[in-house]
Amino acid sequence: MNAPLIDPFARAITYLRVSVTDRCDFRCVYCMSENMTFLPKKELLTLEELDRMCSTFVDLGVQKLRITGGEPLVRRDIMTFFNGMSRHLEAGTLKELTLTTNGSQLERFADQLYAAGVRRVNISLDTLDEQKFADITRWGRLAQVLRGVDAAQKAGLRVKINAVALKGFNEEELPAITRWCAERDMDLTWIEVMPMGDLGNEDRLEQYWSLKDVRATYAEHYTVSDLAENTGGPARYVRLEETGQKIGFITPLSHNFCESCNRVRITCTGEIYMCLGQEDVADLRAPLRAHPDDDAPLKDAIRAAIDRKPKGHDFDYSRQRLDGQMPRHMSHTGG
Repeated sequence: MNAPLIDPFARAITYLRVSVTDRCDFRCVYCMSENMTFLPKKELLTLEELDRMCSTFVDLGVQKLRITGGEPLVRRDIMTFFNGMSRHLEAGTLKELTLTTNGSQLERFADQLYAAGVRRVNISLDTLDEQKFADITRWGRLAQVLRGVDAAQKAGLRVKINAVALKGFNEEELPAITRWCAERDMDLTWIEVMPMGDLGNEDRLEQYWSLKDVRATYAEHYTVSDLAENTGGPARYVRLEETGQKIGFITPLSHNFCESCNRVRITCTGEIYMCLGQEDVADLRAPLRAHPDDDAPLKDAIRAAIDRKPKGHDFDYSRQRLDGQMPRHMSHTGG
């Protein structure tokens, strides 16, 4: 039996987020520049390497696996990977296999994902206005995403909507998005915009809308009750008593959520980031490829990385500067 992964602050690492591609069919203004330079395909882990990497983490006690990108469903033959991971679900060693998606490909893949053992998906959707959606995603089409939401629910997938809170963009839509989620029995989580990557002419100080203000807006219209629930991620939850809805808040800036962090991230190139908001990184691709028939060096490298996991992150918009900005794009690390 492999000893579980425990970081220097006695937190068990049971949650792995894996980016399977840095590519995406959208160019959301808070995530990517319009003219992105993507990684050469030879630098990406192959599907077989992704399987081996994730299986090694499952061996070391990871129980929840979230697949991210970029947009994970644009990776060629990605269902081969999902189908491979289903063996860990069947064995009971993996408790949950899920993904975060922009929804553009769900119409194609929802049934296959359910068949592979996926039961929940997070869909990123910041507006229900067709023109605003086109503006913020640059390349996206709202109707395609809404068909993806329909397909996911029809397939039996539980859908959670993730909306990035953007000042001057979707503030006025908060009631409409909330009602839409309630009508469709979908949970809703608001996320503060994070300072990651060069976006060209986009200014995150103008984009930033504190979730303290979002919660205050809810309190003007609803009775808001705190929930003790923890789903293994960074969100804190409230219930709107009038509708019974669960609303999540991911607040890396207005409230640091690091004390209970149980997760690490693997990039599509096999780097492990022990913290989303820190630049410390370790290379797992090298031991993976150098020892194709022996997982021991990879496990040693994973343990050495977990031993460097920090207590918290460095995101900061204080003093009206981007003091905490991370130079890498979110699409590289994975959402």
